[in-house]
Amino acid sequence: MADNFHLVSVLGVLLVLTIFHNPIMVYAGEGVPNVALFTFGDSYYDAGNKVFLSQKKDLPQTYWPYGKSRDYPNGKFSDGHIVPDFIADFISIPNGVLPPVLKPGVDISRGVSLAVADASILGAPAESMTLNQQVVKFKSLKSNWNDSYIGKSLFMIYVGTEDYLNFTKTYPKADASAQQAFVTSVTNQLKNDIGLLYSFGARKFVVQLLAPLGCLPIVRQEHKTGNDCYEPLNDLAKQHNEKIGPMLNAFAKSSTSPNGFQFTVFDFYNAVLRRITTGRSLNYRLYVTNSSCCGVGTHNAYGCGMGNVHSKLCEYQRSYFFFDGRHNTEKVQEQLAHLLYGADPSVVLPMTVRELIVYPTGETMREYWEPNKASIRRRPSGDPYFGFSTI
Repeated sequence: MADNFHLVSVLGVLLVLTIFHNPIMVYAGEGVPNVALFTFGDSYYDAGNKVFLSQKKDLPQTYWPYGKSRDYPNGKFSDGHIVPDFIADFISIPNGVLPPVLKPGVDISRGVSLAVADASILGAPAESMTLNQQVVKFKSLKSNWNDSYIGKSLFMIYVGTEDYLNFTKTYPKADASAQQAFVTSVTNQLKNDIGLLYSFGARKFVVQLLAPLGCLPIVRQEHKTGNDCYEPLNDLAKQHNEKIGPMLNAFAKSSTSPNGFQFTVFDFYNAVLRRITTGRSLNYRLYVTNSSCCGVGTHNAYGCGMGNVHSKLCEYQRSYFFFDGRHNTEKVQEQLAHLLYGADPSVVLPMTVRELIVYPTGETMREYWEPNKASIRRRPSGDPYFGFSTI
C-alpha cells in the first residue's frame, strides 16, 4: 500500500511538472462553456467575405497557392487556417472554422466572421467595410442570438493596418504632430465602434495590437529597406498600440455589474517581433522571416495568387513566417492562436482568452491592462533579446 501511495505521489508530481512545462490545450467540453465567436477587422481575420463583396471573380486568395496546406483556396489570406479558425476549434465550434457572414446559407449559430480584406477604421474602399459598418452589420443579425448568449460570447478585433499604410503613402513626410493627430483620430473612432458593440450587448472583447507594420515584406520591398524594417510605420503602430490598453481599462472601470465590460489585449507587436528577430534561436523553427513564401520582388512580397504574375513559391511554407507580403503562414497563425488562448501575461493581458470565456459574465473586472514598457518603446533596443521571453 505504501509503495502504491508513493507511486501515485510521484506520478502526481510528474503530471504537475508536465503541465507546468508543457501547457495542455483545454477545449470547450472540458470546463469551458459553449459560446459564439464574432470577429471584426481586415484581411487578417477575413474568413472569405471579400470574395462575396468584390465585383471581381478572380481574386488572388481564391487561387492556389492560397490554401495550399489545406489542399484548396478558401478565400483566406494564408496557406491554410487563420487565427480565428484555431480559436473556433479550441472552443469546439463545429468543423473548427468560422463562417464568413456574407456567404449565403452559412450556419451562424456559434458566431460569424464580419472581417473584410481592405477594411479600416476611418474609411474603406467601396468593396470593403469599415469597422463601423461591420458593427452595424452585426446589429442587423442580432436577433439570431439571445442577449444572454451574446453577453457570454467572444468579440475579437484586429484592424488598423490599412489606416496607417494608407496614411504613410499619402503623407510620407508627415511630421510628429500630424502623426499624433492621425493616431488620435483612428483610436477615437475605434473607441466609438467598441462602445457601439458594447451597446449591442457585447461584453467580452479580445483586441489584438497592431503588428510592427514596417517589418512586413511588402513594406520592406516598397521602401527598399533591405533587411531592415521601415521604422516610421513601426512608430505609428506603437503610438496606436499604447492607446489601446488605457482605452479598454476606461471602458471596464466605468462599467458596473451586471453589465461589466471585460477584455484582454494581445501583444501582437512583440509576438511578431520575437519571431522575425529570433525565429531560429528561440526554437520557433522559422528560418525565413523577412521575405514571403509566395510572390515576386526583392522580398517575394507582391503578386501571390495573381494570374498575370509569375510569382515564386517556397518549397516548404512552414519554415516561413510570412506566406505573402502581409499575411502569416498557417504554422504561425496556429502559434499565435495558442498564445491568445493560453499564454502568460507577457503576451496577453490581463487574462487569456480561455480565462475571459469562463470569467462570470457581467461581473466587473478585478485585474486590468498594465503597460509593458518593452512593447511601447518607440525604437528597438540594440540587443534583440531585450524584453523577450520564449513565449
